Amino acid sequence: MLQPLRHRRYRQLWLANLLSNLGTWTQTFAAAWLVATISPAAQTSALVPAASYAPMLMFGLLAGVVADAVPRPKLLFAVNLFMALAAAGMASLAASGMASPAAVLALIFMMGTGSAFMWPAWQAAMSGLVQPEEVEAAASLNNLSFNLAATAGPALGGMLFVWMGAVPLFLFNAVSFGGLLLVYLDWIRGIAPGAGPEQAPAADGGISWRGFRAGLQAAFGSAAYRRLLRHTVCVFGAAIAYTALLPLFVRDVLRREAGAFGSLMACVGVGAVLAAFLLPELRARLARRQLLGGAVAMFGAMLLALPHVQSWPALMALSAAGGVAWSAMVTTLNGAAQSSFPSEVRARTLSVYLMAMALGQTGGSLLWGAVAGLAGVRHAMALAGAGLVLYALSLLAPLLLRRVQPWQCNL
Repeated sequence: MLQPLRHRRYRQLWLANLLSNLGTWTQTFAAAWLVATISPAAQTSALVPAASYAPMLMFGLLAGVVADAVPRPKLLFAVNLFMALAAAGMASLAASGMASPAAVLALIFMMGTGSAFMWPAWQAAMSGLVQPEEVEAAASLNNLSFNLAATAGPALGGMLFVWMGAVPLFLFNAVSFGGLLLVYLDWIRGIAPGAGPEQAPAADGGISWRGFRAGLQAAFGSAAYRRLLRHTVCVFGAAIAYTALLPLFVRDVLRREAGAFGSLMACVGVGAVLAAFLLPELRARLARRQLLGGAVAMFGAMLLALPHVQSWPALMALSAAGGVAWSAMVTTLNGAAQSSFPSEVRARTLSVYLMAMALGQTGGSLLWGAVAGLAGVRHAMALAGAGLVLYALSLLAPLLLRRVQPWQCNL
Protein backbone atom coordinates (compact mmCIF):
# COMPACT_ATOMS: atom_id res chain seq x y z
CA MET A 1 0.00 0.00 0.00
CA LEU A 2 2.90 2.39 0.72
CA GLN A 3 4.66 1.82 -2.61
CA PRO A 4 3.23 4.94 -4.37
CA LEU A 5 5.01 7.12 -1.77
CA ARG A 6 8.34 6.33 -3.48
CA HIS A 7 7.35 8.89 -6.15
CA ARG A 8 8.50 12.31 -4.91
CA ARG A 9 5.70 14.43 -6.33
CA TYR A 10 3.03 12.02 -5.15
CA ARG A 11 4.61 11.97 -1.68
CA GLN A 12 4.67 15.77 -1.45
CA LEU A 13 1.04 16.07 -2.49
CA TRP A 14 -0.07 13.29 -0.16
CA LEU A 15 1.49 14.95 2.90
CA ALA A 16 0.17 18.42 2.02
CA ASN A 17 -3.25 16.98 1.30
CA LEU A 18 -3.29 15.29 4.72
CA LEU A 19 -3.10 18.72 6.37
CA SER A 20 -5.73 20.12 4.02
CA ASN A 21 -8.03 17.18 4.72
CA LEU A 22 -7.67 17.81 8.44
CA GLY A 23 -8.84 21.38 7.92
CA THR A 24 -11.69 20.23 5.68
CA TRP A 25 -12.99 17.72 8.21
CA THR A 26 -12.73 20.25 11.03
CA GLN A 27 -14.84 22.66 9.00
CA THR A 28 -17.26 19.90 7.95
CA PHE A 29 -17.94 19.17 11.61
CA ALA A 30 -18.21 22.84 12.58
CA ALA A 31 -20.55 23.76 9.70
CA ALA A 32 -22.88 20.77 10.26
CA TRP A 33 -23.18 21.38 13.99
CA LEU A 34 -23.52 25.15 13.55
CA VAL A 35 -26.47 24.71 11.21
CA ALA A 36 -28.04 22.11 13.53
CA THR A 37 -27.80 24.51 16.47
CA ILE A 38 -29.28 27.54 14.71
CA SER A 39 -32.11 25.68 12.91
CA PRO A 40 -34.34 22.96 14.41
CA ALA A 41 -35.66 21.70 11.04
CA ALA A 42 -34.45 18.30 9.83
CA GLN A 43 -34.60 19.45 6.22
CA THR A 44 -32.23 22.36 6.94
CA SER A 45 -29.56 20.14 8.52
CA ALA A 46 -29.82 17.73 5.60
CA LEU A 47 -29.08 20.63 3.25
CA VAL A 48 -25.48 20.78 4.53
CA PRO A 49 -24.27 17.69 2.60
CA ALA A 50 -26.60 18.62 -0.27
CA ALA A 51 -24.93 22.05 -0.55
CA SER A 52 -21.52 20.35 -0.51
CA TYR A 53 -22.28 17.86 -3.29
CA ALA A 54 -24.73 19.78 -5.53
CA PRO A 55 -21.90 21.74 -7.25
CA MET A 56 -20.33 18.50 -8.44
CA LEU A 57 -23.66 17.55 -9.99
CA MET A 58 -23.95 20.98 -11.63
CA PHE A 59 -20.36 21.54 -12.76
CA GLY A 60 -18.83 18.07 -12.74
CA LEU A 61 -18.60 17.49 -16.49
CA LEU A 62 -17.32 21.01 -17.12
CA ALA A 63 -14.72 20.41 -14.42
CA GLY A 64 -13.58 17.24 -16.17
CA VAL A 65 -13.23 19.00 -19.52
CA VAL A 66 -11.29 21.84 -17.89
CA ALA A 67 -9.02 19.35 -16.11
CA ASP A 68 -8.20 17.64 -19.41
CA ALA A 69 -7.72 20.95 -21.25
CA VAL A 70 -5.44 23.03 -18.99
CA PRO A 71 -2.31 22.19 -16.96
CA ARG A 72 -3.59 20.41 -13.88
CA PRO A 73 -1.13 21.96 -11.39
CA LYS A 74 -2.25 25.47 -12.41
CA LEU A 75 -5.92 24.50 -12.16
CA LEU A 76 -5.41 22.86 -8.76
CA PHE A 77 -3.55 25.93 -7.45
CA ALA A 78 -6.34 28.29 -8.53
CA VAL A 79 -9.10 26.08 -7.13
CA ASN A 80 -7.40 25.58 -3.77
CA LEU A 81 -6.80 29.32 -3.45
CA PHE A 82 -10.51 29.92 -4.10
CA MET A 83 -11.44 27.38 -1.42
CA ALA A 84 -9.04 28.95 1.09
CA LEU A 85 -10.69 32.32 0.53
CA ALA A 86 -14.17 30.80 0.93
CA ALA A 87 -13.10 29.21 4.23
CA ALA A 88 -11.79 32.57 5.41
CA GLY A 89 -15.13 34.10 4.43
CA MET A 90 -16.94 31.52 6.54
CA ALA A 91 -14.75 32.37 9.53
CA SER A 92 -15.51 36.08 9.03
CA LEU A 93 -19.24 35.37 8.82
CA ALA A 94 -19.22 33.31 12.02
CA ALA A 95 -17.16 35.98 13.82
CA SER A 96 -19.67 38.67 12.84
CA GLY A 97 -22.48 36.86 14.67
CA MET A 98 -24.64 36.89 11.52
CA ALA A 99 -24.29 33.22 10.57
CA SER A 100 -27.79 32.40 9.34
CA PRO A 101 -28.44 28.93 7.85
CA ALA A 102 -28.79 30.46 4.37
CA ALA A 103 -25.46 32.29 4.58
CA VAL A 104 -23.60 29.24 5.91
CA LEU A 105 -25.13 27.03 3.22
CA ALA A 106 -24.13 29.55 0.53
CA LEU A 107 -20.48 29.41 1.64
CA ILE A 108 -20.63 25.61 1.86
CA PHE A 109 -21.89 25.67 -1.74
CA MET A 110 -18.89 27.81 -2.71
CA MET A 111 -16.53 25.32 -1.06
CA GLY A 112 -18.35 22.54 -2.87
CA THR A 113 -17.89 24.36 -6.16
CA GLY A 114 -14.15 24.43 -5.54
CA SER A 115 -14.21 20.73 -4.75
CA ALA A 116 -16.16 20.04 -7.94
CA PHE A 117 -13.37 21.55 -10.05
CA MET A 118 -10.64 20.06 -7.88
CA TRP A 119 -11.56 16.36 -7.75
CA PRO A 120 -11.41 15.37 -11.45
CA ALA A 121 -8.04 17.12 -11.83
CA TRP A 122 -6.77 15.77 -8.49
CA GLN A 123 -7.70 12.15 -9.17
CA ALA A 124 -6.44 12.24 -12.74
CA ALA A 125 -3.18 13.92 -11.70
CA MET A 126 -2.51 11.63 -8.74
CA SER A 127 -3.17 8.46 -10.74
CA GLY A 128 -0.81 9.83 -13.40
CA LEU A 129 2.02 10.23 -10.89
CA VAL A 130 2.27 6.50 -10.15
CA GLN A 131 2.65 3.32 -12.19
CA PRO A 132 -0.57 1.73 -13.56
CA GLU A 133 -0.28 -1.21 -11.19
CA GLU A 134 -0.06 1.24 -8.25
CA VAL A 135 -3.32 3.11 -9.00
CA GLU A 136 -5.48 1.18 -6.53
CA ALA A 137 -2.78 1.43 -3.86
CA ALA A 138 -2.63 5.19 -4.49
CA ALA A 139 -6.42 5.36 -4.16
CA SER A 140 -6.14 3.54 -0.83
CA LEU A 141 -3.44 5.92 0.36
CA ASN A 142 -5.52 8.93 -0.65
CA ASN A 143 -8.44 7.46 1.23
CA LEU A 144 -6.17 6.82 4.23
CA SER A 145 -5.18 10.50 4.25
CA PHE A 146 -8.83 11.47 4.04
CA ASN A 147 -9.79 9.14 6.87
CA LEU A 148 -6.91 9.99 9.18
CA ALA A 149 -8.19 13.55 8.93
CA ALA A 150 -11.76 12.30 9.35
CA THR A 151 -10.69 10.78 12.66
CA ALA A 152 -8.74 13.71 14.06
CA GLY A 153 -10.73 16.62 12.58
CA PRO A 154 -14.16 15.98 14.14
CA ALA A 155 -12.65 14.84 17.47
CA LEU A 156 -10.60 18.03 17.65
CA GLY A 157 -13.53 20.09 16.47
CA GLY A 158 -15.86 18.56 19.06
CA MET A 159 -13.54 19.63 21.86
CA LEU A 160 -12.74 23.10 20.52
CA PHE A 161 -16.26 24.01 19.40
CA VAL A 162 -17.52 24.00 23.01
CA TRP A 163 -14.64 26.21 24.20
CA MET A 164 -14.02 28.50 21.25
CA GLY A 165 -16.95 28.28 18.85
CA ALA A 166 -16.82 27.79 15.09
CA VAL A 167 -14.56 30.71 14.11
CA PRO A 168 -11.12 29.15 14.90
CA LEU A 169 -12.16 25.92 13.18
CA PHE A 170 -13.04 27.77 9.98
CA LEU A 171 -9.80 29.77 10.17
CA PHE A 172 -7.78 26.58 10.58
CA ASN A 173 -9.34 25.22 7.39
CA ALA A 174 -8.36 28.38 5.50
CA VAL A 175 -4.74 28.07 6.66
CA SER A 176 -4.59 24.32 5.97
CA PHE A 177 -4.56 24.94 2.20
CA GLY A 178 -1.12 26.57 2.47
CA GLY A 179 0.92 23.39 2.05
CA LEU A 180 -0.92 22.36 -1.12
CA LEU A 181 -0.54 25.83 -2.60
CA LEU A 182 3.23 25.70 -2.07
CA VAL A 183 3.52 22.24 -3.66
CA TYR A 184 1.45 23.33 -6.66
CA LEU A 185 3.62 26.44 -7.12
CA ASP A 186 6.74 24.26 -7.15
CA TRP A 187 5.08 21.87 -9.58
CA ILE A 188 4.08 24.72 -11.91
CA ARG A 189 7.66 25.99 -12.02
CA GLY A 190 8.84 22.50 -12.97
CA ILE A 191 6.46 21.95 -15.91
CA ALA A 192 8.51 21.26 -19.01
CA PRO A 193 7.48 21.38 -22.70
CA GLY A 194 6.06 18.06 -23.83
CA ALA A 195 5.17 17.00 -20.27
CA GLY A 196 2.63 14.22 -19.71
CA PRO A 197 -1.12 14.79 -19.52
CA GLU A 198 -1.04 14.99 -15.74
CA GLN A 199 0.93 18.26 -16.18
CA ALA A 200 0.15 19.65 -19.62
CA PRO A 201 -3.08 19.94 -21.66
CA ALA A 202 -4.39 16.80 -23.31
CA ALA A 203 -3.78 16.22 -27.00
CA ASP A 204 -7.19 17.51 -28.05
CA GLY A 205 -6.69 20.57 -25.76
CA GLY A 206 -9.14 23.38 -25.42
CA ILE A 207 -12.45 23.73 -23.66
CA SER A 208 -15.02 22.90 -26.31
CA TRP A 209 -18.20 20.97 -27.00
CA ARG A 210 -16.01 18.27 -28.52
CA GLY A 211 -14.40 17.78 -25.11
CA PHE A 212 -17.81 17.45 -23.43
CA ARG A 213 -19.00 15.00 -26.07
CA ALA A 214 -15.85 12.89 -25.94
CA GLY A 215 -16.15 12.52 -22.17
CA LEU A 216 -19.81 11.56 -22.33
CA GLN A 217 -19.29 9.13 -25.20
CA ALA A 218 -16.42 7.42 -23.43
CA ALA A 219 -18.27 7.11 -20.13
CA PHE A 220 -21.72 6.13 -21.38
CA GLY A 221 -20.44 4.12 -24.33
CA SER A 222 -19.07 1.49 -21.95
CA ALA A 223 -21.61 -0.95 -20.51
CA ALA A 224 -19.28 -1.70 -17.59
CA TYR A 225 -18.93 2.00 -16.78
CA ARG A 226 -22.69 2.49 -16.94
CA ARG A 227 -23.08 -0.28 -14.36
CA LEU A 228 -20.45 1.42 -12.21
CA LEU A 229 -22.37 4.69 -12.41
CA ARG A 230 -25.61 2.96 -11.42
CA HIS A 231 -23.95 1.33 -8.42
CA THR A 232 -22.49 4.69 -7.42
CA VAL A 233 -25.83 6.55 -7.48
CA CYS A 234 -27.71 3.84 -5.59
CA VAL A 235 -25.07 3.13 -2.95
CA PHE A 236 -24.24 6.73 -2.07
CA GLY A 237 -27.87 7.81 -2.34
CA ALA A 238 -28.71 5.55 0.60
CA ALA A 239 -25.41 5.69 2.53
CA ILE A 240 -25.46 9.51 2.74
CA ALA A 241 -28.30 9.13 5.26
CA TYR A 242 -25.70 8.64 7.99
CA THR A 243 -23.91 11.93 7.23
CA ALA A 244 -27.12 13.88 6.63
CA LEU A 245 -28.92 12.67 9.76
CA LEU A 246 -26.12 12.24 12.30
CA PRO A 247 -26.34 15.81 13.71
CA LEU A 248 -30.10 15.33 14.20
CA PHE A 249 -29.58 11.87 15.67
CA VAL A 250 -27.16 13.26 18.25
CA ARG A 251 -29.28 16.34 18.99
CA ASP A 252 -32.80 14.87 19.05
CA VAL A 253 -32.42 11.15 19.75
CA LEU A 254 -29.32 10.93 21.94
CA ARG A 255 -29.87 14.41 23.47
CA ARG A 256 -26.14 15.12 23.44
CA GLU A 257 -23.95 18.03 22.41
CA ALA A 258 -21.14 18.85 19.97
CA GLY A 259 -18.58 16.59 21.63
CA ALA A 260 -20.74 13.50 21.06
CA PHE A 261 -21.29 14.43 17.41
CA GLY A 262 -17.55 14.87 16.91
CA SER A 263 -16.80 11.56 18.65
CA LEU A 264 -19.14 9.57 16.41
CA MET A 265 -17.73 11.24 13.30
CA ALA A 266 -14.23 10.41 14.56
CA CYS A 267 -15.22 6.77 15.07
CA VAL A 268 -16.17 6.56 11.40
CA GLY A 269 -12.70 7.87 10.60
CA VAL A 270 -11.10 5.28 12.90
CA GLY A 271 -12.94 2.51 11.06
CA ALA A 272 -11.88 3.91 7.71
CA VAL A 273 -8.23 4.03 8.80
CA LEU A 274 -8.43 0.40 9.90
CA ALA A 275 -9.93 -0.43 6.52
CA ALA A 276 -6.83 0.87 4.76
CA PHE A 277 -4.87 -2.00 6.29
CA LEU A 278 -7.59 -4.61 5.87
CA LEU A 279 -8.60 -3.89 2.28
CA PRO A 280 -5.41 -4.97 0.45
CA GLU A 281 -5.80 -8.50 1.82
CA LEU A 282 -9.53 -8.52 1.02
CA ARG A 283 -8.86 -7.30 -2.54
CA ALA A 284 -6.42 -10.15 -3.02
CA ARG A 285 -9.12 -12.67 -2.07
CA LEU A 286 -12.36 -11.15 -3.38
CA ALA A 287 -13.65 -9.83 -6.68
CA ARG A 288 -14.70 -6.18 -6.73
CA ARG A 289 -18.41 -7.03 -6.74
CA GLN A 290 -18.00 -9.29 -3.71
CA LEU A 291 -16.11 -6.62 -1.80
CA LEU A 292 -18.60 -3.91 -2.74
CA GLY A 293 -21.61 -6.09 -1.89
CA GLY A 294 -20.20 -7.04 1.50
CA ALA A 295 -19.37 -3.41 2.33
CA VAL A 296 -22.84 -2.20 1.29
CA ALA A 297 -24.48 -4.89 3.43
CA MET A 298 -22.30 -3.96 6.40
CA PHE A 299 -23.11 -0.24 6.14
CA GLY A 300 -26.82 -1.01 5.76
CA ALA A 301 -26.77 -3.23 8.84
CA MET A 302 -25.10 -0.42 10.78
CA LEU A 303 -27.85 2.03 9.80
CA LEU A 304 -30.54 -0.50 10.73
CA ALA A 305 -29.02 -1.10 14.16
CA LEU A 306 -28.04 2.47 15.07
CA PRO A 307 -31.53 3.84 16.00
CA HIS A 308 -32.11 0.97 18.45
CA VAL A 309 -28.84 1.24 20.40
CA GLN A 310 -28.52 3.34 23.55
CA SER A 311 -25.12 2.21 24.85
CA TRP A 312 -22.44 4.75 24.00
CA PRO A 313 -19.64 2.16 23.49
CA ALA A 314 -21.94 0.21 21.17
CA LEU A 315 -22.74 3.39 19.20
CA MET A 316 -19.04 4.08 18.79
CA ALA A 317 -18.37 0.50 17.68
CA LEU A 318 -21.20 0.65 15.14
CA SER A 319 -19.87 3.93 13.73
CA ALA A 320 -16.38 2.44 13.43
CA ALA A 321 -17.81 -0.57 11.58
CA GLY A 322 -19.61 1.87 9.30
CA GLY A 323 -16.28 3.58 8.64
CA VAL A 324 -14.73 0.29 7.52
CA ALA A 325 -17.66 -0.31 5.18
CA TRP A 326 -17.65 3.26 3.86
CA SER A 327 -13.96 3.08 3.04
CA ALA A 328 -14.42 -0.23 1.23
CA MET A 329 -17.27 1.21 -0.85
CA VAL A 330 -15.41 4.40 -1.76
CA THR A 331 -12.07 2.80 -2.64
CA THR A 332 -13.66 -0.02 -4.62
CA LEU A 333 -15.75 2.33 -6.73
CA ASN A 334 -12.96 4.94 -7.05
CA GLY A 335 -10.41 2.32 -8.05
CA ALA A 336 -12.73 0.95 -10.72
CA ALA A 337 -13.43 4.45 -12.08
CA GLN A 338 -9.76 5.52 -12.15
CA SER A 339 -8.60 2.41 -13.98
CA SER A 340 -11.35 2.34 -16.62
CA PHE A 341 -9.95 4.79 -19.20
CA PRO A 342 -6.58 6.11 -20.46
CA SER A 343 -5.09 9.35 -19.19
CA GLU A 344 -6.21 11.41 -22.21
CA VAL A 345 -9.89 11.22 -21.18
CA ARG A 346 -9.51 10.10 -17.57
CA ALA A 347 -10.47 13.41 -15.96
CA ARG A 348 -13.63 13.68 -18.08
CA THR A 349 -14.76 10.12 -17.37
CA LEU A 350 -13.88 10.57 -13.69
CA SER A 351 -16.00 13.71 -13.67
CA VAL A 352 -18.97 11.67 -14.90
CA TYR A 353 -18.35 9.20 -12.08
CA LEU A 354 -18.07 12.04 -9.56
CA MET A 355 -21.31 13.52 -10.92
CA ALA A 356 -22.99 10.17 -10.29
CA MET A 357 -21.65 10.19 -6.74
CA ALA A 358 -22.87 13.77 -6.28
CA LEU A 359 -26.30 12.88 -7.69
CA GLY A 360 -26.66 10.11 -5.13
CA GLN A 361 -25.41 12.20 -2.23
CA THR A 362 -27.37 15.35 -3.10
CA GLY A 363 -30.61 13.53 -3.84
CA GLY A 364 -30.14 11.22 -0.87
CA SER A 365 -29.53 14.13 1.52
CA LEU A 366 -32.73 15.84 0.40
CA LEU A 367 -34.70 12.58 0.49
CA TRP A 368 -33.60 11.47 3.96
CA GLY A 369 -34.01 14.97 5.36
CA ALA A 370 -37.60 14.99 4.10
CA VAL A 371 -38.25 11.48 5.47
CA ALA A 372 -36.79 12.50 8.85
CA GLY A 373 -39.04 15.56 8.89
CA LEU A 374 -42.12 13.41 8.24
CA ALA A 375 -41.39 10.17 10.09
CA GLY A 376 -38.47 10.96 12.40
CA VAL A 377 -34.74 10.37 12.33
CA ARG A 378 -34.96 6.75 13.53
CA HIS A 379 -37.30 5.67 10.72
CA ALA A 380 -35.28 7.52 8.08
CA MET A 381 -32.08 5.74 9.14
CA ALA A 382 -33.82 2.36 9.20
CA LEU A 383 -35.27 2.85 5.72
CA ALA A 384 -31.89 3.82 4.31
CA GLY A 385 -30.28 0.80 5.96
CA ALA A 386 -32.92 -1.56 4.59
CA GLY A 387 -32.40 -0.15 1.11
CA LEU A 388 -28.66 -0.79 1.31
CA VAL A 389 -29.11 -4.37 2.52
CA LEU A 390 -31.48 -5.09 -0.37
CA TYR A 391 -29.05 -3.56 -2.86
CA ALA A 392 -26.22 -5.64 -1.43
CA LEU A 393 -28.30 -8.78 -2.00
CA SER A 394 -28.79 -7.77 -5.65
CA LEU A 395 -25.01 -7.38 -6.02
CA LEU A 396 -24.27 -10.73 -4.41
CA ALA A 397 -27.22 -12.69 -5.85
CA PRO A 398 -25.24 -14.15 -8.81
CA LEU A 399 -22.76 -15.63 -6.35
CA LEU A 400 -25.37 -16.69 -3.82
CA LEU A 401 -27.30 -18.49 -6.57
CA ARG A 402 -24.03 -19.95 -7.93
CA ARG A 403 -24.68 -18.61 -11.40
CA VAL A 404 -21.10 -17.34 -11.74
CA GLN A 405 -17.75 -18.07 -10.21
CA PRO A 406 -16.15 -15.44 -7.93
CA TRP A 407 -13.45 -14.60 -10.49
CA GLN A 408 -16.21 -13.80 -13.02
CA CYS A 409 -18.05 -11.46 -10.65
CA ASN A 410 -16.97 -7.96 -11.72
CA LEU A 411 -18.72 -4.64 -11.10
